[in-house]
Amino acid sequence: QYFLLVLDTRFSDIELREEEGIPTEEFLESCYAIVPVLDKLGPTVFAPVKMDFVGNIKKINQKFITNKEEFDTLQKIVLHEVNTGVAQVRNSATEALLWLKRGLKFLKGFLTEVKNGEKNI
Repeated sequence: QYFLLVLDTRFSDIELREEEGIPTEEFLESCYAIVPVLDKLGPTVFAPVKMDFVGNIKKINQKFITNKEEFDTLQKIVLHEVNTGVAQVRNSATEALLWLKRGLKFLKGFLTEVKNGEKNI
């Protein structure tokens, strides 16, 4: 089954801020835009992936909304958590970002295999 999905928000559209890094709000919007892709791939099979993905997005967003000006880039969130000693604490935004990155990498690899016609993924 083929599906066409046009994403309004794309990672490639995010403009990096020199010296400051990846804008948090735009990154989170791009992540949320991917969630429907997981539903299209298989709402049952990908349910655990989707739950993990959405949970990590929410953890980062929760940190972001505590101070949108201070945490306007992902790098600022991570640096703040490193400097306050909570980066390695369970459910930190830094840990969530790590797992979100892993999830995105997995999804990219999976979709690349599908695109290349791999039948036995």
